[in-house]
Amino acid sequence: MKYVSTRSIDGAKFTASDAILTGLAPDGGLFIPETIPHIPEDFTLSRGAWYAMYQAMKPYFEGDELEESLEEIARNAFSFPVPFFSSDGKDTLELFYGPTAAFKDFGARFLAFSMEKLLEKRNKDLCILVATSGDTGGAVASAFHNRNHLSVKVLFPKGRVAERQQKQLTCWDGNVESYEVDGTFDDCQKMVKEAFMDRTLSGLSSANSINLGRLLPQMAYYVYASSLYKAKYGKEAVFIIPSGNVGNSTGAFWAKAMGAPIKSIVLAVNANRTIPEYLETGEYRPRPSVETLANAMDVGAPSNMERLFAMFPSIEKFRDNVQSFSVSDDEIRRTIEEEAAEKDHIICPHTACGERVRRDHYSSDDTVVVATAHPAKFDKIVEPIIGKEIPVPSALFDILQKPNRAKSIGRDYHELF
Repeated sequence: MKYVSTRSIDGAKFTASDAILTGLAPDGGLFIPETIPHIPEDFTLSRGAWYAMYQAMKPYFEGDELEESLEEIARNAFSFPVPFFSSDGKDTLELFYGPTAAFKDFGARFLAFSMEKLLEKRNKDLCILVATSGDTGGAVASAFHNRNHLSVKVLFPKGRVAERQQKQLTCWDGNVESYEVDGTFDDCQKMVKEAFMDRTLSGLSSANSINLGRLLPQMAYYVYASSLYKAKYGKEAVFIIPSGNVGNSTGAFWAKAMGAPIKSIVLAVNANRTIPEYLETGEYRPRPSVETLANAMDVGAPSNMERLFAMFPSIEKFRDNVQSFSVSDDEIRRTIEEEAAEKDHIICPHTACGERVRRDHYSSDDTVVVATAHPAKFDKIVEPIIGKEIPVPSALFDILQKPNRAKSIGRDYHELF
């Protein structure tokens, strides 16, 4: 299995390990598999989520130096539950039982274990740059903290992450440094990309969803979840995914292309309407992000659209495969309130975007809404709406007791070094 850049599909080819360590392709593009493999014939749900995810990823590492270590890495990285909140075929896939209570834990932990293994073999050090709109930075910091041969610089936008999210970004020491950027998430992301393109800097890589090692675990849990849903109900579901930088959604599209039993994929976005407007007008216009209650999705120029354009290169093909709907802050509040009152089910603002899209557009379909973060991370938003306190998961509680450490900087990437 080889990987190519979205910007030169007929150009240089890379192994999975090299793509993971490099992060961004040399031409500034994103790595994609040369061909999408099929789900292995011996795929099974009988050994649990981690093993099913290992099997889904296995073809992507065929002939790679990580191939023999892949099962061990998957067992260690995916050591927490992947449950459904079931509601008569209109289910919710809860991806927030990892150490930082967000779906990003899957990709971040897999990436950390994989990079550490590769760098030990090569006796090299690497500095990870990560821009975050909320959950990514905390998951990466947790996963990479005290890993050998690795250091991390986390960039987050000043005043634009939830209080508990910021705690998760700034409570680390040792090999993890946090930077509060005077700008938006898009500014943070731009700084990271500029640093990668600076040829005077070396030993850098990414842990955002631009990194292949983040995306493959996300593909894998869609193979697992869709197969589990099909086994339970005998049907394929529409997967509705809260979307910001579109890495999570891209993983679902790769899973579907592998043969996972997914009927269709819907991107639920907040007031940042770049994707719905592209579907409506046929013209792709990235723009500055708009601040919303679902802050981790406040992205006006989603990086992984480049991967989706590689899969669906014309507007006609894109429309045939991608649906997307925008949800306002008022709708987020109303959905959190309705879900709590009707089902005694507490959800975060991002999950609420997916649930609103289900209620308004897919109420008669078999559906899975992806719950991306634990609602306790957004207590200041959710608790006043539902009128009660949200129990804090033990892993999150431990993080909240630690002191904060962060450096305030402008929008020049040179300030990181």
